[in-house]
This record gives sequence, structure tokens and C-alpha cells, in this order.
Amino acid sequence: MKTAHLIGSPESFPIGKILCIGRNYADHIKELGNETPERPIIFMKPASSVIGEGDQIVIPYYSHDCHHEAELALLIGTGGKEIPAGEAMRHVAGFGVAIDLTLRDVQAEQKKKGLPWEIAKGFDTACPLSAFVPAASVTGPQDLRITLSVNGAPRQDGSTALMIHRMPELISYISSIFTLEPGDLILTGTPAGVGPIKSGDLVVAEISQVGRLSVTVR
Repeated sequence: MKTAHLIGSPESFPIGKILCIGRNYADHIKELGNETPERPIIFMKPASSVIGEGDQIVIPYYSHDCHHEAELALLIGTGGKEIPAGEAMRHVAGFGVAIDLTLRDVQAEQKKKGLPWEIAKGFDTACPLSAFVPAASVTGPQDLRITLSVNGAPRQDGSTALMIHRMPELISYISSIFTLEPGDLILTGTPAGVGPIKSGDLVVAEISQVGRLSVTVR
């Protein structure tokens, strides 16, 4: 069982649903040539896709184009259904650094055929994840810098201020579809600058006030 650890607390949460938001930054939408959605796009990863600090990414044999996507992750501490946006952030126990790995070639083929994305998004090691800092320790979570580098070279540099659908709205919308439970995670989307990784690469993602996540590619 994979768990989410809250720094400075003995409490840990068994990871439940990993709810991911696609196309939530305008520049990322533009770089992939996609349309801007009217409502948040939601897809899911299994808990089995989670790896931690210092672990290795294993790119599946059926892909030759794995991309990194640095994201702010929310750890749900208090569950709920149809949560009002004005109360949404009270349900967040912590913030973490996540990397949403995407098999871009596989995703494109699945989309072309009108098929689901799971094999491109939910494979083993597809969700590198840091420990979580308590939500109360982060001031202005809607204005945090997100960066990612590969082998020391900058790739992504954005801010949560650039989200199209902001965090309270995301939590409220998601909870109208899925009952949120303690241990559920929400990955809030990625800024521009996504790109390929390959065997031997060192991938480092950082979010101000939240932390740093470093993983390698086998």
C-alpha cells in the first residue's frame, strides 16, 4: 500500500484516488496544440504508479516518448461530497511536488482511436511524488513557483497563479463527481515546458514553500 506522508506529523494517509487535471495552464495547452476546455479535464492514476524521492522511473517497453509534467499535488485530509468552493481549501491537509509522467506517443495513439489514456498515464512509476508539507505552512498556494530541470538544464518554470481552474474550483467540481476521501490526491495541472526524458536522466522538480523532488530514469 502506498502512503502519503505529512512532514512534521506522525500521521500518514493511505493513498486512494489520484485525480489529475489536464489542460489547466494556457501555455501548456498552446504548446501541445489542444483546445481550452470549458470544464476541468479529469483523468486518474492508480496508487501503484507512485514512487518517491530518489526512486527510479521505468519507461514501459511500449513507448519511445515519455514526457515530464511538474505539478502541485493536493492531499485531501477531510473528505466530502459536493464541497462548496468557499470551503474547499479546508479539506486540504498538505501540498506536495508531483511529476505526472506521460507516454506522449501512446497518449496520441489512444486519443486518435478514441480510447482511454490509462496506459499512457497510469503505468508503474508514472507518478513520482514528494512528502507533503502541512497546508497551514504554505502562504498563498495560488501563487507558487513551479520549476523542473533535466540533468541540470531548466525545462519548466511557471506559477500556480497561471491555473485556468483554481484550486477551490477544482476541489468543488471534482467532489461533485467523486466523493473525496482522506488520502485522495489531486494533481492540479502542469505549466508549459514539458518534454522528453530518457534513460540516465536526472529529473528534479521544485515548488516554492513546498519542496523538491528528485528522481532518475532507469
